[in-house]
Amino acid sequence: MTARNTYRRPMTGWYKRLPFYTRYLWREATCFAVIAYALVLLTGLWRYTQGADAFNAWRSALGSPLSLLLHVAILAGFVFHSWTWFEVMPKTIPFVRMGDKRVPDGVIVRSGMMAALAATVVVLGLACWAFK
Repeated sequence: MTARNTYRRPMTGWYKRLPFYTRYLWREATCFAVIAYALVLLTGLWRYTQGADAFNAWRSALGSPLSLLLHVAILAGFVFHSWTWFEVMPKTIPFVRMGDKRVPDGVIVRSGMMAALAATVVVLGLACWAFK
Protein backbone atom coordinates (compact mmCIF):
# COMPACT_ATOMS: atom_id res chain seq x y z
CA MET A 1 0.00 0.00 0.00
CA THR A 2 1.44 3.38 -0.91
CA ALA A 3 1.38 6.42 1.28
CA ARG A 4 -1.22 8.21 -0.83
CA ASN A 5 -3.71 5.34 -0.33
CA THR A 6 -3.38 5.43 3.45
CA TYR A 7 -6.67 6.06 5.26
CA ARG A 8 -6.83 9.38 7.04
CA ARG A 9 -9.64 10.11 9.40
CA PRO A 10 -11.30 13.42 8.50
CA MET A 11 -10.68 16.10 11.12
CA THR A 12 -13.11 18.69 9.80
CA GLY A 13 -15.67 19.58 12.44
CA TRP A 14 -14.46 16.98 14.97
CA TYR A 15 -15.51 19.24 17.82
CA LYS A 16 -19.11 19.24 16.58
CA ARG A 17 -19.53 15.47 16.82
CA LEU A 18 -20.18 15.38 20.55
CA PRO A 19 -21.38 18.12 22.92
CA PHE A 20 -18.53 17.11 25.25
CA TYR A 21 -15.97 18.20 22.64
CA THR A 22 -17.67 21.55 22.07
CA ARG A 23 -17.88 22.23 25.80
CA TYR A 24 -14.25 21.19 26.20
CA LEU A 25 -13.18 23.72 23.57
CA TRP A 26 -15.24 26.47 25.18
CA ARG A 27 -13.61 25.66 28.52
CA GLU A 28 -10.15 25.76 27.01
CA ALA A 29 -10.97 29.09 25.34
CA THR A 30 -11.41 30.63 28.77
CA CYS A 31 -7.61 30.78 28.92
CA PHE A 32 -7.96 33.99 26.88
CA ALA A 33 -9.95 35.53 29.74
CA VAL A 34 -7.15 34.57 32.13
CA ILE A 35 -4.54 36.05 29.78
CA ALA A 36 -6.56 39.25 29.33
CA TYR A 37 -6.92 39.80 33.06
CA ALA A 38 -3.26 38.99 33.67
CA LEU A 39 -2.39 41.69 31.13
CA VAL A 40 -4.70 44.16 32.88
CA LEU A 41 -2.99 43.47 36.20
CA LEU A 42 0.50 43.58 34.70
CA THR A 43 -0.33 46.92 33.12
CA GLY A 44 -1.37 48.16 36.56
CA LEU A 45 1.92 47.01 38.06
CA TRP A 46 3.86 48.66 35.25
CA ARG A 47 1.92 51.92 35.74
CA TYR A 48 2.58 51.69 39.48
CA THR A 49 6.33 51.69 38.82
CA GLN A 50 5.90 54.87 36.76
CA GLY A 51 4.51 56.87 39.64
CA ALA A 52 1.27 57.92 41.27
CA ASP A 53 -0.05 59.91 38.30
CA ALA A 54 0.40 57.00 35.88
CA PHE A 55 -1.17 54.56 38.33
CA ASN A 56 -4.15 56.83 38.99
CA ALA A 57 -4.64 57.27 35.23
CA TRP A 58 -4.69 53.47 34.86
CA ARG A 59 -7.21 53.18 37.70
CA SER A 60 -9.47 55.81 36.14
CA ALA A 61 -9.25 54.01 32.78
CA LEU A 62 -10.64 50.91 34.49
CA GLY A 63 -13.88 52.82 35.02
CA SER A 64 -14.52 53.41 31.31
CA PRO A 65 -17.50 51.66 29.69
CA LEU A 66 -15.21 49.59 27.44
CA SER A 67 -13.17 48.45 30.42
CA LEU A 68 -16.29 47.54 32.37
CA LEU A 69 -17.58 45.54 29.39
CA LEU A 70 -14.24 43.77 29.13
CA HIS A 71 -14.35 42.95 32.84
CA VAL A 72 -17.88 41.53 32.54
CA ALA A 73 -16.73 39.28 29.66
CA ILE A 74 -13.67 38.20 31.65
CA LEU A 75 -15.84 37.48 34.69
CA ALA A 76 -18.15 35.31 32.56
CA GLY A 77 -15.14 33.37 31.32
CA PHE A 78 -13.82 32.88 34.84
CA VAL A 79 -17.22 31.76 36.16
CA PHE A 80 -17.59 29.21 33.35
CA HIS A 81 -14.03 27.99 33.88
CA SER A 82 -14.57 27.67 37.64
CA TRP A 83 -17.85 25.83 37.21
CA THR A 84 -16.37 23.28 34.82
CA TRP A 85 -13.34 22.89 37.08
CA PHE A 86 -15.53 22.02 40.05
CA GLU A 87 -17.59 19.64 37.88
CA VAL A 88 -14.40 17.67 37.23
CA MET A 89 -13.45 17.60 40.91
CA PRO A 90 -15.57 14.56 41.93
CA LYS A 91 -14.03 12.56 39.08
CA THR A 92 -10.46 13.34 40.07
CA ILE A 93 -10.42 13.09 43.86
CA PRO A 94 -10.70 9.88 45.87
CA PHE A 95 -14.18 9.02 47.08
CA VAL A 96 -15.23 11.23 49.97
CA ARG A 97 -17.18 9.42 52.67
CA MET A 98 -19.21 10.71 55.58
CA GLY A 99 -19.91 7.83 57.90
CA ASP A 100 -20.86 4.83 55.78
CA LYS A 101 -22.11 6.79 52.78
CA ARG A 102 -20.28 8.30 49.85
CA VAL A 103 -20.74 12.05 49.41
CA PRO A 104 -22.70 12.68 46.18
CA ASP A 105 -20.90 14.40 43.31
CA GLY A 106 -23.35 17.30 43.35
CA VAL A 107 -22.51 18.11 46.96
CA ILE A 108 -18.80 18.23 46.11
CA VAL A 109 -19.41 20.54 43.13
CA ARG A 110 -21.66 22.87 45.11
CA SER A 111 -19.23 22.92 48.04
CA GLY A 112 -16.38 23.93 45.75
CA MET A 113 -18.45 26.66 44.15
CA MET A 114 -19.59 27.99 47.52
CA ALA A 115 -15.97 28.05 48.76
CA ALA A 116 -14.93 29.95 45.61
CA LEU A 117 -17.83 32.38 46.06
CA ALA A 118 -16.94 32.95 49.72
CA ALA A 119 -13.28 33.59 48.81
CA THR A 120 -14.40 36.03 46.10
CA VAL A 121 -16.60 37.95 48.54
CA VAL A 122 -13.73 38.18 51.04
CA VAL A 123 -11.25 39.39 48.41
CA LEU A 124 -13.72 41.93 46.99
CA GLY A 125 -14.51 43.17 50.48
CA LEU A 126 -10.83 43.61 51.26
CA ALA A 127 -10.26 45.37 47.94
CA CYS A 128 -13.15 47.78 48.53
CA TRP A 129 -11.88 48.49 52.02
CA ALA A 130 -8.30 49.04 50.83
CA PHE A 131 -9.17 51.34 47.91
CA LYS A 132 -11.60 53.68 49.71
